[in-house]
Amino acid sequence: MVGGNASSVTDFILVGLFPEFQHSIVLNFVVIFIYILAFLGNLLLIVLIWGDSRLHTPMYILLSQLSLIDLTLTSTIVPKTASNFFTGKRTISWIGCGTQSFFYLMLGMSECLILTLMAYDRYVAVCIPLRYLTIMSPRFCLHMVAGCWIGGSIGSFIHTVYPMHFPICGSREIHHFFCEVPVLIKLSCEDTSVYQLVVVVTSIVLLVVPFSLIIASYTLIFLTVLRMNSVKGRKKALATCSSHLTVVTLLYFF
Repeated sequence: MVGGNASSVTDFILVGLFPEFQHSIVLNFVVIFIYILAFLGNLLLIVLIWGDSRLHTPMYILLSQLSLIDLTLTSTIVPKTASNFFTGKRTISWIGCGTQSFFYLMLGMSECLILTLMAYDRYVAVCIPLRYLTIMSPRFCLHMVAGCWIGGSIGSFIHTVYPMHFPICGSREIHHFFCEVPVLIKLSCEDTSVYQLVVVVTSIVLLVVPFSLIIASYTLIFLTVLRMNSVKGRKKALATCSSHLTVVTLLYFF
């Protein structure tokens, strides 16, 4: 029995991030409030971008994809966390756990790829502006966005299905507020050292390669900006990159 509710032997128990925090109700209300603001903000941005034909440019299309990722990611985790807290039922089914893990990984991978594509978009816009419309055509942009989502989905599917089949011999308590691969590996009574190494290598590749490409793009952008004679042109070029740089900084350093 967990929180007064019977649970299946295949269910997991989400202990939470701060299970003994005395003011957890305040923390949960703060999280829900931030979630609602983030949800409405991202939804509004998506509607504005797709509702205004003047914003149907690669930069804004990619920005709408980031908003969609943020909206989906928070909706994958926060509602279940809030539901568990207010109902006192801390269990999550095997399928529910796998679903959370899949979406968390898929959205994280897709975000890294989208940010890399945004850096390339800014590189083309600043460094070779005369060819921008030819290179970053709507067709090319949509194909690249689809590739980001498909790539993230394939990678996430592999890293979700495999660990979900590890045998669990002891406690099924997850000391976290949602399911993800690392915490599932810790529950397994099987030797997972080889798979853990694969996870580490995959994580490094997914973080380092996109980050390196982003750094390379902005190095070329800044070199191009420094060669510009017009101060107004420099400011305009840097202004178009500011939103993307802010998102990259938040993702990699906070």
